[in-house]
Amino acid sequence: MSTTRGVLYIHSAPSALCPHLEWAVGGVFGMPTGLNWIAQPIERAAYRAEYAWVGPAGSAARLASALKGWRKIRFEVTEEATLSTEAERYSYTPTLGVFHAITGIHGDIMVPEDRLRQAAVTAARGGRDLAGSVDDLLGRPWDVELEPFRYAGEGAPVRWLHEVV
Repeated sequence: MSTTRGVLYIHSAPSALCPHLEWAVGGVFGMPTGLNWIAQPIERAAYRAEYAWVGPAGSAARLASALKGWRKIRFEVTEEATLSTEAERYSYTPTLGVFHAITGIHGDIMVPEDRLRQAAVTAARGGRDLAGSVDDLLGRPWDVELEPFRYAGEGAPVRWLHEVV
């Protein structure tokens, strides 16, 4: 099985759920994670955490599955590509549920052509307009809802990139 890496961003979680979320993440990787929780200034009594992980390909899907049941949280999880798997991104909000996308080398969302064709056919038949359908395919509603939570505010950890390959 291929090994890959990724990042889990828990954008907001009520304090009472933080230990349970750590347990769920640890269950995916088979070891305790010790997430570093900091206050989320956008939501009262909420916390955020970031966890860089290394694990088998498919770990992002397992993380998303483990966390989506906790309806009062917001999160994103990314997974880098391997020689045999595509890069992925999962986003979750309580109001929208889970969004999943395959991502390209530069982080672009890759939309399968059959989904684009279906959106065009639906629009041509008087259904949902094409622009709205494409926004959904690209995860725009999730980005709009998550964007304020992505800014950690003062005291957030900063990851400096020293080498790009």
